[in-house]
Amino acid sequence: MKSTIRFTVLFAAVCGMLAAPGAFAQAFPSKPVRLIVPNPPGGGIDIMARVYAPPLQAILGQPVLVEYKPGAGSALGTEFVARSAPDGHTVGIVVTAHVINPALRKLGFDTVGDLSGVAMTGVSHVGIAASSSLEANTLRELIALAKKNPGKLTYASPGSGSSMHLAGELLKQMAGIDILHVPFKGTAAAYPEVFAGRVDLIIDPLYAIQNYAKAGRLKHIAIASPERAQSAPEIPTVAEVLPGFAVTSVMGVVVPRATPRDTVNRLNAAFVRMLQLPEVKTRLAEAGVEPVGNTPAEFDGWIKSEIEKWAKVVKVAGIKMED
Repeated sequence: MKSTIRFTVLFAAVCGMLAAPGAFAQAFPSKPVRLIVPNPPGGGIDIMARVYAPPLQAILGQPVLVEYKPGAGSALGTEFVARSAPDGHTVGIVVTAHVINPALRKLGFDTVGDLSGVAMTGVSHVGIAASSSLEANTLRELIALAKKNPGKLTYASPGSGSSMHLAGELLKQMAGIDILHVPFKGTAAAYPEVFAGRVDLIIDPLYAIQNYAKAGRLKHIAIASPERAQSAPEIPTVAEVLPGFAVTSVMGVVVPRATPRDTVNRLNAAFVRMLQLPEVKTRLAEAGVEPVGNTPAEFDGWIKSEIEKWAKVVKVAGIKMED
């Protein structure tokens, strides 16, 4: 009888010990959430972070603090997130560089193994535009002109290794053409060169190109997205000439891989709800961004497939990895 009592007490104690962590753990979120921006203040990513923060704070019931960790093409900020406590209270904003960086530079973290996608929050269209003096007016005409004059045409991007640069390399590979990349430090200095015809083409976010095209200083050639833009359905896609071509400028959020799935799902629900708010949709539209709000699994799948795609593009283009 005594042994039975001892066993019952011991069993109850063990069960209590096993249950204790769950019983006393605080529900997420239990403190302020840090939203890590991997770029300097004042840019497009910062603007989006500040659009997201107030409604997320209301939804989560905790302060949402925007913090900046710039450097290494956004990799330093993402590494900071990867090394943070996996409790959902540190969330990193990532952009297209997130899936390009593994092919371009040595990272202090594993993009897939150390991070978990929460949601893709938005996409913006990438445009290809030409100097108004260029002979070609359509993508087919551009390809024909490039094949007739190999190595003579030029395209501007905001920098080597940028998504716009690699969009140009993908176009070259899929169309079988040879055009010269002219990198700039941002595109502010590039536009005057294209206006003057000293550089033939520019690849940049569509919303940045549109005002110049409306003013007649540039002409649209195509957009890189797989589908036409809602804001400019008259502009054809590259994929209409080169099936399978797809490049979009993407923004999303990630957390450390070990973050509990319930917490990841809670964050996903908060971001999806935030993206559905009319005031958020308006602010995104003003910045040329279309909201997405997919599932963690869908975002993880996109990240893996894009890493593979850009690794091939970088290898074929012979772009050297940075230390």
